[in-house]
Amino acid sequence: MKIRHKVLAILVLLSIITFLDRVCMNVVSKYVKADLELDNQQFGYILGAFSLAYALFELPTGILGDRIGPRRILTRVVLWWSAFTALTGLAFNFVYLLVVRFLFGVGEAGAYPNVGVAIARWFPAHERGRAQAAIWAAARIGGALTPLVVIPLVHSLGWRLAFVVLGVVGAVWATVWYLWFRDEPAEIAGITPQEVEEIETQRQVNQSHWVDWKKAIAEPNILYLMLMCHLFFYAAYFFTNWSATYFQEGRGMSEEDTKKFISLSYFLGAIGCLVGGFLSDWLVKKRGLRFGRRIVAGLGLGISALLFLFAGLTPNNQLAGYLLALCVLSKDLALPVAFVTCVDIGKQNSGTVTGTMNFAGQLGGFFITIIFGIIVKQTHNFELPLFLISGCLAVSALLWLKIDPEKSIG
Repeated sequence: MKIRHKVLAILVLLSIITFLDRVCMNVVSKYVKADLELDNQQFGYILGAFSLAYALFELPTGILGDRIGPRRILTRVVLWWSAFTALTGLAFNFVYLLVVRFLFGVGEAGAYPNVGVAIARWFPAHERGRAQAAIWAAARIGGALTPLVVIPLVHSLGWRLAFVVLGVVGAVWATVWYLWFRDEPAEIAGITPQEVEEIETQRQVNQSHWVDWKKAIAEPNILYLMLMCHLFFYAAYFFTNWSATYFQEGRGMSEEDTKKFISLSYFLGAIGCLVGGFLSDWLVKKRGLRFGRRIVAGLGLGISALLFLFAGLTPNNQLAGYLLALCVLSKDLALPVAFVTCVDIGKQNSGTVTGTMNFAGQLGGFFITIIFGIIVKQTHNFELPLFLISGCLAVSALLWLKIDPEKSIG
């Protein structure tokens, strides 16, 4: 196995851990709300605190990754968020949980921008789409595993100790990463000169030049990318934060059905990520960079918009669950494409561009998390947020007509 594939394997494991920690709160929501006597609007603020922190610290950690390197940054942020994952288990009231989940989001904000930096440094340009596909497929597998792992943990240990166990897992990963990984391929033990040459001659990264991020975010191409991700993440955060509540309280499903549909959604999302990344790379070779990125992402988001609409309209609970699972499959065709487009545009500044795009996306996650809780509490209608999300996805799909991965910055 080539060393870069080992790098990808450990990043895949990180992506799984990231989503285990992130989706855990969704899965245990009914236990947390009952134990701390929280309503859906209060719980929305707690979930939103994570998204807001993630948004605020996304860009700074992306810039740090570009300048300092992903080895040190990922070690620090994983240790940070693992500590606050464990501290979640000590929650005793609304304010404590709000603060802890905000600080948890501060840590997780550094994950994917710095994964993008590592991919930019370690992979030839034509392999990046597949690498990002593997990363995001792993994230979806992490989400799929969460109810299968966490619910049994909750039943045996309680929801508080479940968070402690997840925190320990993250700390172990950070230790292994720091001891083994190196920022540059030539610096790691065991790599062949041939692989170093293969990476360095084809990765199209110049470490000596930095872009002014203030100018970068003023470019129309970056603004289109940011708005696309902002609207896209309305859908992503429905599944991350509110799907269990929607299935159990909105649709009256059992915990077993909820577990089934959450796991199915994320497993299909993993397939969507893999297909989206590989298909986009294949189309890039056949039809060029612009066509290969646009067609996969635009169609995936457009189909997902329709599926969200139909899920909100159907009175059949089982059909709604399957439609929403297909939504994840479809929208996640676009996920690796969006992140590899950041690498296409950013090149040596891929962490900055990824952080900029994901900053806008996390703001979308923050807004829908708060909006969902408010709408549900005020109207007792769980379908209205789905119609809103459907419209957001439709606009997000159309924005791919304007995003141009061939226009690099710097």
